[in-house]
Amino acid sequence: MRVAKMLNLISAFVLFACIGTAAAADPAQPTATLSSSDCVKCHEKPPKDIAAAGGKHKTEVTCQECHLGHPPKVKKPIPLCSQCHEGKPHFKLQGCLGCHSNPHTPKLIKFGNNVTDPCLTCHTPQIEKLRSFKSKHSALACSFCHNVHGKIPDCTQCHKSHSADMVQKDCKVCHQAHMPKDVAYKADTPTKFCAACHSKAAKLLASSPAKHSKLACVYCHQAKHKMVPQCTQCHVKPHPAAIMAKFPKCSECHSIAHDLNRWSQPAAAAPATGEAKPAEKAAPAPARKGAPVKK
Repeated sequence: MRVAKMLNLISAFVLFACIGTAAAADPAQPTATLSSSDCVKCHEKPPKDIAAAGGKHKTEVTCQECHLGHPPKVKKPIPLCSQCHEGKPHFKLQGCLGCHSNPHTPKLIKFGNNVTDPCLTCHTPQIEKLRSFKSKHSALACSFCHNVHGKIPDCTQCHKSHSADMVQKDCKVCHQAHMPKDVAYKADTPTKFCAACHSKAAKLLASSPAKHSKLACVYCHQAKHKMVPQCTQCHVKPHPAAIMAKFPKCSECHSIAHDLNRWSQPAAAAPATGEAKPAEKAAPAPARKGAPVKK
């Protein structure tokens, strides 16, 4: 019995030895490698983060393309960002994890209160506008408004609306956030937007009987804020040359464009002050004594 068991053990040992030798000798035998499906078995959170907001880390790379191995075979499996990201000024910045705190959700970025320089490596058109068109916005750090990457705040977060008629989407009709004082607008901008700031001019124009009252503000004040047109842009030769030479300023006769003189209304009569009363008919002089009386 004991001899039989010994023979079985020797046979099993020989069999395993033969299989191992055959496998080692076979060059077609594949080497075991890890796949992303293997990573999920132990690392639960990173795959979920990548699936939710991985960006190109989800669509263009696998776990193994960043993590080149696993302990104990590889002692440092966490890669440097520069392993893949190079060739642009932004990638030369130090401390990537200061903004990109989770590399598995690389574009979910939160900033501190005074971050500007890192933003400039990608967003150069915006900083050029802020520097060329000075305003209070020019003195602010980028992260004052954009404290989360990609966030565009409402203007009304800081600024009170010009009027109750104007909401957030209307701000962009005239203002650009990075050059807010360089006001420009389109030809279909409604007059009520202008009236929100220029109420006096709007009221005068609305009550005027002249044809100007039928025009939108932007018909005369075209494209750019504070653009004041010349009357002769529309009224080319309103009067003979002699009159124009004598009265070169239209306002000398016509008041202002928002409240033109109302020529159709008759002038009011001047009030009577110290007028002489009509002379009364004088009584006939008494006849002198002895003088002949005319018959």
